[in-house]
Amino acid sequence: MQVRFKVVRQNQNSSPRIQTYTLEVEPGNTILDCLNRIKWEQDGTLAFRKNCRNTICGSCSMRIDGRSALACKENVGSELARLQQIANQAAQVPAQEGQDALLKNKGGQDAPPRTPADGIPEITIAPMGNMPVVKDLVVDMASFWDNLQAVDPYVSTGARQVPEREFLQTPEERAQLNQTGNCILCGACYSECNAREVNPQFVGPHALAKAYRMVADSRDGQTESRLEQYNQGTAGVWGCTRCYYCNAVCPMEVAPMDQIGKIKQEILERKTAQDSRQIRHRKVLINLVKEGGWIDERKFGLQVVGNSFRDIKGLASLGPLGLRMLAKRKFPLSFEPSEGAAVVRSLIESVQSLEQQSAQESQETPEKL
Repeated sequence: MQVRFKVVRQNQNSSPRIQTYTLEVEPGNTILDCLNRIKWEQDGTLAFRKNCRNTICGSCSMRIDGRSALACKENVGSELARLQQIANQAAQVPAQEGQDALLKNKGGQDAPPRTPADGIPEITIAPMGNMPVVKDLVVDMASFWDNLQAVDPYVSTGARQVPEREFLQTPEERAQLNQTGNCILCGACYSECNAREVNPQFVGPHALAKAYRMVADSRDGQTESRLEQYNQGTAGVWGCTRCYYCNAVCPMEVAPMDQIGKIKQEILERKTAQDSRQIRHRKVLINLVKEGGWIDERKFGLQVVGNSFRDIKGLASLGPLGLRMLAKRKFPLSFEPSEGAAVVRSLIESVQSLEQQSAQESQETPEKL
């Protein structure tokens, strides 16, 4: 089959341009196979990174039709099928509604594909986001590595007496590291991170996934200081906007956002609502949902931003918003709990009970095997 590859090309500090290449390919050919053929057969100046070709090294991460992926993992057949599925979904909703629903926040990723007049399917390939382009599909990953270094991603045993033997773990302790240990540092999650795009201080999902790898490691001796570090402002876990896109693009199912959530939970168990607005936000949200089944917006702003009338500046900042809401009749004058409030409350209490039980069990030191 013939496939047209539209490659976004760019030199450092210059405007991008699209160059088109047409190949005869098999559906099972990977995107990396196709890029190799373009480089070897049509244009030797095309620049991209590659190494293992087996989804191990993470070198060939790039944006394929708007979402970051490994070129050695994605093949032509599955990519065209994905694009066709998006087109079918777009056809099932009204034109404008479908456009709003399917055009995401990265300038067209997951957009319904346009079928050219000649019927040759197209695949668009571009460099990763959130990092400056060096040449074509090669990006400068300095910020990626610097932010990883910032979370100190190494097991520390400095606080312990050096034993005669190696530090041992039970199978259960080792199992806690399996998911985060699968990270190959390809940069896909960092490329698509909305929080990183708007907040240069945020270290990124890759770094925080590695951070949880250290928090969960029973051999590490700096858990408390790590949690204090990851709790600082919006550079750490509270900078995450929970868009889930890092989970969606991760080729190794590390689920970085889930690991960020686990760090947050460790912090929440150690902190009170008075320690920071971010912590107060989470605790108030849970308490209000537990109380009424959904959030009582009248209380939420006062308790989080106004800190239950303790933060005068916070209360003052709510004034203009409150007046606009009243003027537009969007301020709830009353609150009625949801019909399932009792069920929601019992679920939250069950989860909290299980978490307490798990925490107590983890404090007991099992015999190392």
